[in-house]
Order: sequence, then structure tokens, then C-alpha cells
Amino acid sequence: MILNERDTEDGLLVSVCDPDVLGETFEDGPVSLTVDEDFYDGERVDEDAVVSSLARCAVANLVGAETVEVAIEHGFVDEANVLDIEDTRHAQMLRM
Repeated sequence: MILNERDTEDGLLVSVCDPDVLGETFEDGPVSLTVDEDFYDGERVDEDAVVSSLARCAVANLVGAETVEVAIEHGFVDEANVLDIEDTRHAQMLRM
């Protein structure tokens, strides 16, 4: 998975995606999602690093079947809130 972390005024912003979706655009009717390299590209990491980052973040943007599955398995995202857009999965997480 590819992990990018940014410190913001509101806390840690995390973007994670599967390597095969980076740079791709997915569409489903009026919904379009571009996995922009400027936002998602970062360090190639394993599941433990993603879980650690999600545990510390205030906001997360997640794209790809593997990435979203890790977030679901570790209780960060409820599967009922996941979007299936064309051939990929997308979820966002906000900690309040």
C-alpha cells in the first residue's frame, strides 16, 4: 500500500491507496474519483504501518480493495459506509 501523511492545523491527514490505483480515475454515474499522485503518492508500506497511521490520524482518505479492507478489518471504517466506484473501493474517515 502507499501511505502519505500530512500534518495540518486540524491534525494528521492520511491518504492510503493500493499501488495499482495510483494515478487512475474511476467513475460511476455522476461520481468520479481520481487517485491523484500529488495527494496519494508516498511511501510503500505494509499493513502494520497503515494501521499505525490510521490510529493516529484525524482524517483519512482510502482507495483500493486492499487498503479499504485493512481499514475495515481493524475497525476504522464500517463496511456499510464504503463506496464501490467502478472497479475500486473508497472510504473516508473523520475522527471527532
